[in-house]
Amino acid sequence: MTDAGDSELGDFEDHGGFDDWDDPGPAGDDAARADAGADSEAGTAGRSVDADGSAAGAGTDPGDADEDEGETGSGFERYAMEAAEAGTADGIGTVSVAQGLRVAEDSDETSLKAFVTVGNREDVRIGKYLMVPYPDGEQLFCRITALEYAQEFRTDDATELTARRRMRTNRGDFTEADYKYIAELSPVAVLFHDGDELKRRMVDRVPKPGAFVRQATDAEQIKTGLAIPEEGVFLGHLSVGGEKVRTAAEPPTVDYRLKDDYEAGDPLVFRHTLVAGGTGSGKTHGAKNVLRQYLGRTYETDDGRDARAAVVMFDPQDEYAQMHDDNPDLDGEWARRLEREGIEHGGHDDTVALVPKEAGVTYPGSGHRAEQVEFTVPFSIVDEYNMPWLVAGASLNENQYPALRTLLDRFFRNYREGTYQQFLSFLDDPALKEELDESGRVHEATYDAVKRRVRGVPSGVFDQDAKPITELDTTLVRPGGLTVVPTYHLSSARAKEMFVLAVSAMLVDDKLSNSPRSDRIDGTPLVLGMDEAHNFLAGADNVQARQVVGKFTEAAKQGRKERLGLFLVTQDPQDIADPVFKQVNTRLVLNLGDEDAISSVNIPPTLANKVPYMEKGQMVVYSPDNSEPVEVTGLPVCVTRHGE
Repeated sequence: MTDAGDSELGDFEDHGGFDDWDDPGPAGDDAARADAGADSEAGTAGRSVDADGSAAGAGTDPGDADEDEGETGSGFERYAMEAAEAGTADGIGTVSVAQGLRVAEDSDETSLKAFVTVGNREDVRIGKYLMVPYPDGEQLFCRITALEYAQEFRTDDATELTARRRMRTNRGDFTEADYKYIAELSPVAVLFHDGDELKRRMVDRVPKPGAFVRQATDAEQIKTGLAIPEEGVFLGHLSVGGEKVRTAAEPPTVDYRLKDDYEAGDPLVFRHTLVAGGTGSGKTHGAKNVLRQYLGRTYETDDGRDARAAVVMFDPQDEYAQMHDDNPDLDGEWARRLEREGIEHGGHDDTVALVPKEAGVTYPGSGHRAEQVEFTVPFSIVDEYNMPWLVAGASLNENQYPALRTLLDRFFRNYREGTYQQFLSFLDDPALKEELDESGRVHEATYDAVKRRVRGVPSGVFDQDAKPITELDTTLVRPGGLTVVPTYHLSSARAKEMFVLAVSAMLVDDKLSNSPRSDRIDGTPLVLGMDEAHNFLAGADNVQARQVVGKFTEAAKQGRKERLGLFLVTQDPQDIADPVFKQVNTRLVLNLGDEDAISSVNIPPTLANKVPYMEKGQMVVYSPDNSEPVEVTGLPVCVTRHGE
């Protein structure tokens, strides 16, 4: 997932922040006066309340800032004085009551704003995370949701005077001191200590008027405020507006991780993941980085064992088998930085390209060094794994689908290991057609329609000269191993669909079945990845599509119990069937230009509005069971080989 803004190594951990707290800014003496407290919101020393009811700023007598404190120099008063006198680089201003100060259960009724001093106005951005202290040591963690200039005075006289001054000097310069700069804040959580542990709770307190407002720069506070786990699967670094959030720690970035233990329920990998992004958004780069983190991780199974997870990835562009190889651009310095953050990197030796064999088609396989094993789909899989929809060359209606099942059942009673060619010959028998018609089981017109559709299946898919996939279960699923099923070389979209659905349905069936045919598949935690998932799991008004969607919906519902996680990658999330989509808990949304696609991923509007403007590698992470919705920037390098 490329980070366009971090092309050089040093950008990975450069510090950022508000460095001009003592700088009066470009507005000159007037701006300096406003920054010192001359603004009507902040007030001069000893001026506790403005005529319009706004509270005193940092320079105000602290005794007026909190009438509840009975002793001068104690509690909040002492803190306010210290804050006012400190030249803190991450401070931005003070809590304002000029337009009310209210925290409510209904966010629409909350009114929380901060006056921003002149020297910090250029650095304040929507989305920034801020801290506001309470007198007893608890802190309010919040986010900037709006910024505005407000008039210095209620009357129009100031406007008249300002205009005359600018006309007299023949200058149109903007003077900061003529206006107040107000940041609207959205409370996220209250942070408090329980012994040595920092915890969060819902916002149930209003901060004090004039309280010091500063940028959040402590990684522990930020992670706690956003409920980001300390440990888990690494997805990227917390960002705001495409810029990584910086802290005073080393490294200065805040890593975003996905819960991967059993302390608060099942690992989220088994609650399923969607990666959605348009062409050039970095979704394949990002998907590789995430999948690499799962390889080698262990999970508890039903029988109490700890087993390493296997990853099976269906690959339409022949890119994921490159995960076997190291990335030549990932040098020693990068490797050390990734190791310090606990990020898995480097090629994965246990990678196998399990190549579908189609008649008349060859797989180049020159883009990687992974082992290659060919397989074929035996026609008998239709009976063994109950896949009648696999041989429907075109859509079947409600009459034709039962007829197909009848014909397949009759065929496999006579030919237990029958081939596709034998089935075609079976259908050519006029006596069979006449018998079924006369018995009322299959009308002759329906029989002919089914026969035409069966013949529409690509002839080179079934029963080729390679080992059947049903006999390769221990190659397909290997604890700690990555299996990639490339489909780029196949002759048609229909052939690709048949191979992907045959193998994935086999995996799902053995995972969900009470009598699995493969103990290896059944007993191994599995991440089942599917790129261009919209091509295989689209909702459609035909029988076989409903059968496929139903199978994967059940897989998604049972994933937690069966240790099966779906990892879906797509540029058209709106085309994935709703029953499957609704089971996905974690959504990584990169740049999408289509409004329908953005709407379909169902992320908070404030973040959805950012999606069309995201640079390569930037994404929104919406994982309700993991953290607050956030913006994240992926690694600017791929942890394995990627691209040419």
